[in-house]
Amino acid sequence: MPLSPRKPGRLKPLRARTTADVSLDGFLHYAAGECHLAANSVAAYRRDLRRFVAWLAGRDPTKLTIRDLADYAGWLHGQKLAPASIARHLVSLKVFFRYLQLEGVLQENLAELLGSQKLWERVPKVLSPQQVNVLFEGPQPYDRCWRRDRALLELLYATGCRASEVAYLRLRDVRLAEGFCTCRGKGDKERIVPLGARAAAAVQAYLDGERPQLAALAPAPPDWLLLTYRGRQLRRERIWELLKLYAARAGIPADASPHTLRHSFATHLLAGGADMRQVQEMLGHASISTTQIYTHVDPTRLQAVHKRFHPRA
Repeated sequence: MPLSPRKPGRLKPLRARTTADVSLDGFLHYAAGECHLAANSVAAYRRDLRRFVAWLAGRDPTKLTIRDLADYAGWLHGQKLAPASIARHLVSLKVFFRYLQLEGVLQENLAELLGSQKLWERVPKVLSPQQVNVLFEGPQPYDRCWRRDRALLELLYATGCRASEVAYLRLRDVRLAEGFCTCRGKGDKERIVPLGARAAAAVQAYLDGERPQLAALAPAPPDWLLLTYRGRQLRRERIWELLKLYAARAGIPADASPHTLRHSFATHLLAGGADMRQVQEMLGHASISTTQIYTHVDPTRLQAVHKRFHPRA
């Protein structure tokens, strides 16, 4: 029986590639190939700059005026983005325009004239030790990979690692007997992070009780520490979903995320008297000023330091 012709209008026409599309592709290849940026950094630039290309609506980015670029900043505000997201988009735009300058496409980088609004120092949300304990009881034997999920939660809190860093942990990176793991952060920089006894025990239970069965389902022996129920690498997006699932089960606020455990890790260490430089090293912060924000979270630590060292306290 012959197929009936497709009615017009059913297929959405493909958008014609523009000058901005071609320039963006070149920039992403440059960022990954010549600058050797991490895959997550390149992906972040891609997301931000695709939003910029969508706003251009076919216009040539080299023909924009400073007024046009200011309109873009205003448009970002209209998208209800958080101030930090707007600032990041503008930084991405400036880097993109620097690339166009290097390529000789632009003579002047007008994006450098864009002032990003001063961001307030947001105090990160943290969980109390009691909330952390309740969260870790979330994975139960009736969950599909409950030992893996407990190991995941323990790893996030014990190491302060980002979700992407935990996702890329390999078996050889975790040294349970020695009590540490090697993670790779931004810029593919390696750092050694201690593992507590509880986290090590949770990971060992997963390695003994679940991972062999999960690994058997993979097409080839997997090297990743955390696996899906099909034996593949547990992606960072799934890590976010799992954290949200167990946070809801524990009655923790819905805005909790893997980064909440990272914030809690740093705050609880500083509250316990840890040196800020050591916390900076464990978090992988390039600057101590980034770590200093956690001193605002627990004012009792500052009060204790003041009482101990000030002559008139």
